[in-house]
Formats: sequence, structure tokens, C-alpha cells
Amino acid sequence: MSTPAREALDRHATPWLFATALATTAPHFIHQPPWLSVLTGAMLLWAVWLWWKDRRLPGRWILIPLVGAGSAGILLEFHTLFGRDAGVAMLVMFMTMKLLELKSRRDAMVIVTLGYFLLLTHYLYSQSIPTGIWLLAAMWLVTATLIRLHGGPTSQPRDFLRYAGVLCLQAIPFMLVLYLLFPRISGPLWGLPSDAYAGKTGLSDTMTPGSIAQLVQNADIAFRVRFDGPLPPKQKLYWRGPVMEQFDGTTWQPYKGRHPAPQLDSMSPPIAYETTLEAHNQRWLLALDAPGNLPAETSLSGTLTVNTANAINERQRFRLSASLDYRFNASEDPLVLRRNLVLPANSNPQTRALAAQWRVGNTPEGVISKALGLFAADFTYTLYPPLLGRHSVDDFLFRSKRGFCEHYAAAFVTLMRAADIPARVVGGYQGGEFNPLDQYLVVRQSDAHAWAEVWLDGKGWVRVDPTAAVSPDRIETGIANALAFGEPLPMLIQIRADWIRTLRYRWEAINNAWNQNILGYDPQRQRELLARLGLADTDWRSLVIALGGTCGLLVAGLMAWTLYKRPERDPVVRLWHKALRQLARRKVDCAPWETPLDLARRVREQRPELAEPFQRVVDAYLVARYGNTDEHLKTLRDAVAQLR
Repeated sequence: MSTPAREALDRHATPWLFATALATTAPHFIHQPPWLSVLTGAMLLWAVWLWWKDRRLPGRWILIPLVGAGSAGILLEFHTLFGRDAGVAMLVMFMTMKLLELKSRRDAMVIVTLGYFLLLTHYLYSQSIPTGIWLLAAMWLVTATLIRLHGGPTSQPRDFLRYAGVLCLQAIPFMLVLYLLFPRISGPLWGLPSDAYAGKTGLSDTMTPGSIAQLVQNADIAFRVRFDGPLPPKQKLYWRGPVMEQFDGTTWQPYKGRHPAPQLDSMSPPIAYETTLEAHNQRWLLALDAPGNLPAETSLSGTLTVNTANAINERQRFRLSASLDYRFNASEDPLVLRRNLVLPANSNPQTRALAAQWRVGNTPEGVISKALGLFAADFTYTLYPPLLGRHSVDDFLFRSKRGFCEHYAAAFVTLMRAADIPARVVGGYQGGEFNPLDQYLVVRQSDAHAWAEVWLDGKGWVRVDPTAAVSPDRIETGIANALAFGEPLPMLIQIRADWIRTLRYRWEAINNAWNQNILGYDPQRQRELLARLGLADTDWRSLVIALGGTCGLLVAGLMAWTLYKRPERDPVVRLWHKALRQLARRKVDCAPWETPLDLARRVREQRPELAEPFQRVVDAYLVARYGNTDEHLKTLRDAVAQLR
């Protein structure tokens, strides 16, 4: 005798399982390799075709090689069977393969359980509003599938969906209580695998020709900023990232050793702001030049870059201030100055020769002026520069004369060093777009930028942006106005219609509110909320007690509502009792055990004037009670109304 788990699966329940598998795996097609999407899609279609044609499912001699081939492909693709990407790929493959051995209710329960688990894995890739909406709908479907497996084929699909919707709605109060009161910790609740942050886009700690140009083609948001006061001018918004001092002829990168702490003189009042930084898997904070009043968990490097103790692998908020007009102290470590004069041996001879000519009879300011004048005369600002050779700066300055900000910053610093002027490259972002709906400045990856700093006696390190000499629009109005038509900017940046911009502002404001208030509900915000509720100075023990007590009250309330909920009365019976109450008001006693026909005969004897209208009520009641159609119910309602 077979157990219920081994019972044969109802054929009409199988489409629900197909829908569950598709809803829980489809979003992962964006992240997984194309070959795996083709394989899992083919297996899903194969399972549907076998069910449609009522064919026999494949045997183990086919399924086992399929599992082996799929696992080998995942191992070759990710070089492991563990971690985020490889683990999710295995789950997606197992879900679709399970459809090819779907014979019993036990197999169906495995698919439902896998479906619930796969819903959690989507949050490893995205926690956006569309993701949340999709997962809520998918959870509703998976729950309806579970009900269908136990409900039998007699009910309609809408009944299963309605029941699942009621269960999901009943879970909402518990979800809110857990969200608000569950003890929060900094960082993720569980340790993520080493590849959990793979694929994060953002500024790199190295710079090569074309590296920033590739990043600019990405419209993703790098960070958002809300100023306490008025928005500063765009040309003063330089968001500082890595400072690159070492150059091997192709690549610029930061100096790895220690650097003396910077000494700054503020020449303008500080402005306060809050930045919400997206995860970029680096330590720098991208603070506005020049930073001040740093958060407790950050430090200021010798190159004026604000760093955190650990890489930023999740969205975080920081409170900072900045003095937009500042000056470095006029003294600097001689080792630092010598390091920022080094150039690779035997590299870029034409550039060296040009810088040597400029150095004769010119001050450092004069050399800087000549370099900026060179860029302004006959150079083009573009995302389509030609490839450069071994002497990349020579090729750029004397042959192609086409490049992006990293080309101009690298060439300018090389010229300065060749002219015996200490110089370095600074990477970061410049500008941003103000959203008037939520009052946030949005800085995108497309705002990535590189500029230069030179050391001048008596002035310290001075910012020089050679890109401004070639394309002033890049600094004053933004990247979209600086490039010629046809450059490969993201469509989001290129479209400038007012109504589309308004829609974009509105959607980004909604996303920002979601990020700030929902995803940004961290331990600090939890403490602030509990303090407003009169629960100041709470620890995890008191939170657990509050959580358990609140959930207990919710369970008790739900049980009371379920146990004491009055069943809905039949409308036919309700109308019949209404007619009986009208007879009672006219001094006609109605015994509970008396049948409608007996009561009609007694009314004819005792109250002849009511006999005809009441007989119509009795006839309509008997037809409606056993016919149970809307038309019969209307006839009964009319008859009861005439009895008055």
C-alpha cells in the first residue's frame, strides 16, 4: 500500500508546477550563462511537451547523464560547484530536471520546496522594487500550487488563487512585525560566499587608456547626495576617489606605501551633506573635495581620499562635510615629491622633448598654461579614441589627438613630470544630476572622471582638470552635452525630452525612498524608531521579548477571528426569515419546525388577506431554495417586498 507522498500525481495539477518552475527560475536567466539558460529552457519545454502528449517520462539512463553534463558545465563555467553563482545555477538546473521525473505528489512537493528556496536567491542579485513585486507574485503562485496539490481537481483555479491570496495577506502583519522588531545587525544576516559581490560596477583602483570611457557607458547610480543647504555649482563638485601616483607606461595605480597625513587650510565655510553610496567593493568613500568631519568608521589618507576599514559591499549612508575652496599646506615630504616625478625609462620620448622645451624660461604655472593651451587648440573629446601603441602618450599627443578624460589626465601628468613638476592622477566622479522631486543629487557611473594635481611651491597640491580645456561643457553642464551626437552614451542619459526626464525623476525618487526607508532600515534607524515608541536603550533580549509577545498577540487575534467568525448566511434563507418576521408583526405565530407549505395553509385559514402574497413568497422560496439561481433569488426578493 502506497503512502500519500507516493500517490500518483493528478495530471491537471502538473501545469501549476510548470508555472511555479518558470516563475521562480526565469529572472535568473539574466545572470546565468546563455548555455545554461538554453539548457534549462529546453528541459522545461521538453517536460511540457511530454505532459501535453501524455508521453512516458525519460528514464534514469537519460537523467543521470543530463545531471552529470549540467554539473560539469557549471564546474567549467564557474570553476567551482559552490558560491553564489554556481550554487544558484545548480538549483535552477535541478528545478527543471525535476520536472522530467514528475510522477508522484512527493516529486511535486520537492518542486514547491525548491520554488520557495529559489525565491530567496533572487535577493542575492537585486533588492529593487520590481524584484520585490515579482517575488510576491511568485510566492502567491507557489502557495496556490501547494494548495492545489492538496485541494483536488474539483475546485476552480480562482479558488486556489483566492485562498493563497488570503494566506499571504494574513502573513503581512507578521512580516511587518519581523521587519520592524527583529534585531538588526550591520551587514548581511548570513555570511555570503566569496563571489557574492562579483560583477559590481564602479571606479577601479587602476587607470588605463579607455577604462573610464567604458565605465561612462553605464547609467547605473554610483551614489546619491543630499545637501543640508543650497546645491553647490556643478563645476565645484569633484568627488574624490583613488589618487594614482605610479605609472608603468600603460597603467596608473595608487602608491601602496604609507603617506604623510595631509595638512589643509579651509578657505570657505564647510557644507554638510549625506551621501548614500552604492556597493562598489572598494574602500574609498568618494567624498567631496576637500572632506572634513569624517564619520567615526572612516579615515583620511595622505592623498586626501576618505577610506573605510572594509570594502563597501552593501549600500551605506555617511554624514560628511566639505570645504569647496581649500589649499594644501605648502610643505610636503620630499619622498612624495620625488615619487610624483618618476616616469618609466625610455618611454614617450616626444613628450619628454616637448616638456623639456617648455621648461626652458617658464615657471611651473607657465608650463601648465602651455599644456592646457595645447589641449584646447586641436584635440577632440570622445569615447571613440583609436588604439595607442607602446608610447601611448606620444601617440595621443602627436598623432590621434582624440581621447577621453583619462587620456588627458595621463598625458597632462606625464608632461608635468617630464617638465620636473610633481604631478599625479586623481580618479573619481564629477558633477551629478539634481532630482527636484526628492532633493537628491544623483551621481551615475557615467559621471566618472579623472583629473590631475600638480605641486606648486607656496601653494601645495593644486587641482588642474585638463578635460575642461578641451570640453568645458563636461565640467559645467555634464557628460551628455560634452560629447558629439552618436557617442555611445546610455539611452537614459541621451534622452532629454522633458516628460521622459520627469518620469525618470519620479521613478528614481521612488527607488530612493525604497532604498532609504526600507532597505536602509539599519540598527541605528531601528533604535530611533523604538525610542519614538518609548523603548529606548533596548538590547537584543528585549527585542526578542517584544517580537515574541507581538507575534503571540497576532496569532491569538487571528485564531479568535477564525474561530468566532460568523458563517455567511444563505441569501435565500435570509429572505425567508425576513418574511417570517413580517408575519410575526401581523400576529401570525411561526413555529420553527413548521414547513413552508403547512405555514401557507395556516395563513390562509387565519389571515385570508395575506394568503395570496404569502403563497407567492412560499412558491418563490421553494424554487429559489432548490434552484439557487440569481433569477429565482430576484423573484423571491420581489415577493417578500410585496408581502409588506
